[in-house]
Amino acid sequence: MSSLESSTPGHNSTPPSARPLEFHPPSVPQASNTRRAYSADWDRFERWCHHTHRRALPAEPDTIAAYLADTATRGTTGQGRPYSRATLTRWIAAINHRHRSAGYAPPGTDPRVKAALATIRSHQTHSSAQPPRRTAPLLVEDLTTILAVTRNACTGWASHVAERRDSAVLLTGFAGALRRSDLETLRVGDVAADPTGGLRVPVKHSTGAHDSTPTVLLPPTQSHWTCPPCAYTRWLQVINAWDTTGRPGVIRLLRRPTPFDAHICHGPLPKPPHPNAPVFRPIRKNGNLTATALSGSAIHAMIRRRAHDAGYDNDIVAQLGGHSLRAGFIAQALRNGTDVHAIMQHTGHVSTAMLNTYLPARTLGAATAAAEIGL
Repeated sequence: MSSLESSTPGHNSTPPSARPLEFHPPSVPQASNTRRAYSADWDRFERWCHHTHRRALPAEPDTIAAYLADTATRGTTGQGRPYSRATLTRWIAAINHRHRSAGYAPPGTDPRVKAALATIRSHQTHSSAQPPRRTAPLLVEDLTTILAVTRNACTGWASHVAERRDSAVLLTGFAGALRRSDLETLRVGDVAADPTGGLRVPVKHSTGAHDSTPTVLLPPTQSHWTCPPCAYTRWLQVINAWDTTGRPGVIRLLRRPTPFDAHICHGPLPKPPHPNAPVFRPIRKNGNLTATALSGSAIHAMIRRRAHDAGYDNDIVAQLGGHSLRAGFIAQALRNGTDVHAIMQHTGHVSTAMLNTYLPARTLGAATAAAEIGL
């Protein structure tokens, strides 16, 4: 028995506070639906009082508090859901109305009833709060599958434009553990060749690190097929052709493209004609590039579309998004046993708390996170 119930007087006692008041004409609800609801609510309360050996009229405030607590704990609607706060409030109004009609003080206005209802509301708010939905990660195996389907599906120069851009988005975003806002704001002049090999890409570490390195390294990988610098270089060729000679230059580049059968990322990057131009841009159906930056929502949609085309189930596709690349890097690095501190240095995290939400980490030894990702 709850503390509320244990303090309730016996059902045969009639405390002074429950004596009839001077009768006043009751305020009868005008709407017929409200009258029916009040009648049903009162019948429900009366049955509960009968089964628990309590007095329904006049009812003690503690009885109503116990009624609410019992219903909130064990009662459910016909659909199996807990009764809503609005329903509980209406029950109290029905009980109050019946008491006023009989000439008694409305017990639902007592502070004990209000406190019980507030407690139930607080509990329902916390229990009904859903955990934030986490984006599903794309791992190396997923990227390899998606890239293979994307590249093999090219049928003309315009489709090659989209393939090169999307491949660069996927591999740059993954290897850099970039947020889609990083991809959206990336400018051609921001990306530089690193003296030790690979590319340096600027990032916005908003996780909390104020003294973190403003760039991340995208090293060359063993396979040219999944090499982020190679994917970026292939897309940069399209950008330079478009920014230099427009559509004719892109057609010359891609009408009979050079087979992609080896690394092309060695050596300095070609100097872009417009350093402030966005790296990733929308592509029209005819293969033409626009001058604006590819939005975060467009990156989100592209990832889902490419996964769907690769044969992924609709339920899985619905869990993917722009964060799948960053989440995939972290999950893959943890799965590979990369040193946690190397991952944090790469991603900009300042504690292991967030990393633990991706996969349990296994610290095996210091390593460069991007170099051991497995691409």
